[in-house]
Amino acid sequence: MIEAASLDSIDLLAPLTADQRANLAKQCSWRHFHPQEQVIDRASDSRDVCFIVEGRVRVVNYSLSGREVTFDDVEAGGYLGELSAIDGEARSASIVALTEVMVAFMSPRLFQQVVTQNPDIAWGVMTRLASIVRSATGRIMDLSTLGANNRVHAELLRLAKPTLKTDNTAAISPIPIHSDIAARVSTTRETVARVLGDLSRDKLVIRQDNSLLVRDFARLEEMVEEVRGD
Repeated sequence: MIEAASLDSIDLLAPLTADQRANLAKQCSWRHFHPQEQVIDRASDSRDVCFIVEGRVRVVNYSLSGREVTFDDVEAGGYLGELSAIDGEARSASIVALTEVMVAFMSPRLFQQVVTQNPDIAWGVMTRLASIVRSATGRIMDLSTLGANNRVHAELLRLAKPTLKTDNTAAISPIPIHSDIAARVSTTRETVARVLGDLSRDKLVIRQDNSLLVRDFARLEEMVEEVRGD
């Protein structure tokens, strides 16, 4: 078993003292994962909460035909698996390591104890769950109202928005892989490649070093909203 490391980087646990986090770290199971290694299998009986201490993971599901559907990427400092820890039901998705990853697994009982005894942490969990519901609602609307091309536009907006500048530009870094975008918006790599090619020819996006620069964020947003309004 890997020796317990620190949970100090986990945002959810910030309200605790350093000693409290150190005590929790000793009660967690620690594992290291390599890129593309499965951290959690949706079919497993595990109900532990996963704290991502180092690296980055992806939340995915697979259709009966084996097609990958991507829900989210979670960076170091985040956590996953709280749904099963809360309601005791089966996993809703699988988790795959994208980089070298260090994970602390906390038992459902300990997680419930930490949440119920710390109102600030309970509020943090509720806020995250609200965010998940909002995100899921948005994706359902996109799948119901947007064609494949515009779903790609909407995903580019989502990826670029955190870096939006006052000059109406935003950068997605690193440059997104076509298959990753396709898995997020339920389309094909070929469609993603075609849409990015069209945006590039229209000078709305350009490659810049290892980033995809959105040169006119507002225009890209208008392209999506115009279709949503139909």
